[in-house]
Amino acid sequence: MKLLAAFAFGLLFGCGILISGMGNPAKVLNFFDLAGTWDPSLAFVMGGALLVTAIGYRLVFRMGRPLLAEAFSLPTRTDLDLKLIGGSAVFGIGWGLSGFCPGGLIPVLGLGFEPLLTAAAITAGILTARWTISLSGRIHTAKA
Repeated sequence: MKLLAAFAFGLLFGCGILISGMGNPAKVLNFFDLAGTWDPSLAFVMGGALLVTAIGYRLVFRMGRPLLAEAFSLPTRTDLDLKLIGGSAVFGIGWGLSGFCPGGLIPVLGLGFEPLLTAAAITAGILTARWTISLSGRIHTAKA
């Protein structure tokens, strides 16, 4: 049941990305082009998502527990560290350069070389980050 629910929500998300035009990198890049062909539609998509999320969280947390899990899985850390800030910066730079957010990239993967190249770059970045963190942990352990 969990897998079916995950598939259904992923399909709904992907359809929303495609209907809103957020799978088109030019639309996203035009949002960042304030001095040229600025397109504010991304702000409306994000605002709509925030509104739906805010309402959804209020309703879901009133239930006490999720429908398909024993408990909510929520982050417990509230601090800002170098990994969070650096990762956010790299994410933003990659999104601004390519026009693809990972969530908007998945529904358009089969539409050409550019989405595949972007997915390969994201995968390489994730693997590099994991390797760096793993290496860093080994270095700190060796010094102790």
